[in-house]
Amino acid sequence: MPGSLRWLSFAVVLTALPVAAGVLVLREDAPATAPPPPPAYTGTALDDYDTSTVTLSRGPFCDRIPEEALAEALDGDAATTTTYANGEAADLAPGVRDVAHEYGCHVAGDRGAVVRAWLFAPPVTRSRAQALADEAASRRSCTRPAGAPAYGEPSVALVCPAGSRRWVSFRGLFGDAWLACSLAAPAALAEQELLDRAGRWCVAVAEAAAISD
Repeated sequence: MPGSLRWLSFAVVLTALPVAAGVLVLREDAPATAPPPPPAYTGTALDDYDTSTVTLSRGPFCDRIPEEALAEALDGDAATTTTYANGEAADLAPGVRDVAHEYGCHVAGDRGAVVRAWLFAPPVTRSRAQALADEAASRRSCTRPAGAPAYGEPSVALVCPAGSRRWVSFRGLFGDAWLACSLAAPAALAEQELLDRAGRWCVAVAEAAAISD
């Protein structure tokens, strides 16, 4: 009897081994759980964005701007995209090509709009930032929209004509980082809509340049 029990136990073990092996194979072949998709992009009005709490990293940021933010600002698709980094030769303004001491990008859309963003590489003091804001505000033909939201401190907002287009820019100091952004669109676009689109674009730019937690 003891011998029969030993054989019976041995048979049970042999039968269980393939079953266990099958379970292991199934577990190894099971697909890994996919990570949850990132939250859908939702534009934020600059009026609703507290720039006083934002800290920026003075480094490349353009590749972190959501495609949806670009499409929203351009009211269409991107046609050409140019990015540049600190120390590279770049077109810093129409007709001005020089070695950049900033990180930036500009994107032309397929419906006539153009967006830009640039972030100074060296740190900027508060007094220097005020001088930059005053210099920008002194441009002839540009106006400062009443009640424009802050974009850092100090900051300045401008609306300027540019041929068949108008452009809106916001620029300001975030800690020791000077950040600027702009949107140029056909002049037929209402100023308030232009300001809103530019503000949402500038929020996306600040979020892309912000230091992650």
